[in-house]
Amino acid sequence: MKVDYKNWMPKGMIVGFFTGAVMSLLLIPVLGCTTLIHNSYLRTFLTIALTVSFMIFASMTVWSYLMYKAFDYNGNRKMSKQIIEGTASLIHVPEKGTVLDVGCGSGALTIAVAKNHPDAFVIGIDRWGKEYSSFSRKLCEQNAEAEEVSNVRFQKGDAAHLDFRNETFDAVTSNYVYHNIPSKNRQDLILETLRTLKKGGSFVIHDIFSSSKYGDMQKFIKKLKDMGYQEVNLIDTTDGMFMSRSESTWMALSGSALLTGIK
Repeated sequence: MKVDYKNWMPKGMIVGFFTGAVMSLLLIPVLGCTTLIHNSYLRTFLTIALTVSFMIFASMTVWSYLMYKAFDYNGNRKMSKQIIEGTASLIHVPEKGTVLDVGCGSGALTIAVAKNHPDAFVIGIDRWGKEYSSFSRKLCEQNAEAEEVSNVRFQKGDAAHLDFRNETFDAVTSNYVYHNIPSKNRQDLILETLRTLKKGGSFVIHDIFSSSKYGDMQKFIKKLKDMGYQEVNLIDTTDGMFMSRSESTWMALSGSALLTGIK
């Protein structure tokens, strides 16, 4: 059995953009030949609209394809692998500790942490929605089996309302999850995860912590420290740690950072 962590850029999205580009391009000559539209101004407007539509869909097709290549675990760039292994390496777990991975997807981070800490037990949760239909609990379990990792469990869960008591885990982690969740205050999503962390436990959360998605992160860091957190750090991952500045810009990942610390 081979490991299959899938790709963070869904193939369906690439196909959708490509289909939109093809349809827009094909409709331009059809519009020029049709006799149903007699108004020249309307015909010109529709032609321009279809041309713009084609350009947008074509550019999005190229962008999504390049993203797919960059995130491919078997490709040359292997950015996903670099991010997963880099994030997992920063997680501190006491002997026989427990870890929660929120939004585990295909199980990559959950399994990486479990491999680094074979005496710990790691739980990965995800809602496995239709947006990432290729990801599933079964896929996670198959990947764990292929990696010969048994100290893991995968279950369905909601990042906004975790089914765990306060101070359950010795460490909590997540990778590129919360920015995808519609929320008026994504800082509350972080607090919900940290609610399950034991006193003295550590957290390592990687996400796009831009102000447009999270608000003022420096104020949030101060809030956590005022709440009694012993240590809180925001580490930029777009300065060569996981990606270059130029990569983070064209990939729309500017603001990517690791939020780490101890409760």
